[in-house]
Amino acid sequence: MEHEPLPSEGHAEVRIVAATPEIARRVAEVLRRCFASTEQRSYPAGLEGGTRLHLTLDTTHTAEPARSWLATSRSTEQAHAHADEV
Repeated sequence: MEHEPLPSEGHAEVRIVAATPEIARRVAEVLRRCFASTEQRSYPAGLEGGTRLHLTLDTTHTAEPARSWLATSRSTEQAHAHADEV
């Protein structure tokens, strides 16, 4: 399995999977209030009509809610992927 290249320093690739495009857009809007981001890209997800939305966040340009959260959430433990992630 090929791996996607990592985003550049200070950026994060976000994938949102939701039952409807509206739900995915609402989640993306919350993220954009905290971080600068690229234009979102959406794709169909699954046979039931779900939506997969992709966007890139610039974590070096954060709004106050993200700054506070980032400062208190730094962990020394290695992050673990979900069972369905590589």
